[in-house]
Amino acid sequence: MSEQKLDAAGLVRVLVEPIVEHKDELEVTESVMENGEILVEIGINEEDAGKVIGRQGRVIKAIRTLAWAAASRAGERVEVELID
Repeated sequence: MSEQKLDAAGLVRVLVEPIVEHKDELEVTESVMENGEILVEIGINEEDAGKVIGRQGRVIKAIRTLAWAAASRAGERVEVELID
């Protein structure tokens, strides 16, 4: 099986962009933490926070689950955080 490169930030952007109204303020950054885990940070307008979090956190949890599944398939670990 060939080595797959995970674009975690791209995946998260594709999932979040249709949800937010202020698309011009959407920022998705990817960095590698000291333990080798990929950290994806989502920066959005405050008005869109409720939509991205969802009722009882269901939307952000689903985004994290999809990112985790894609990362595990590529042999990586990923953490998704929503920043203000």
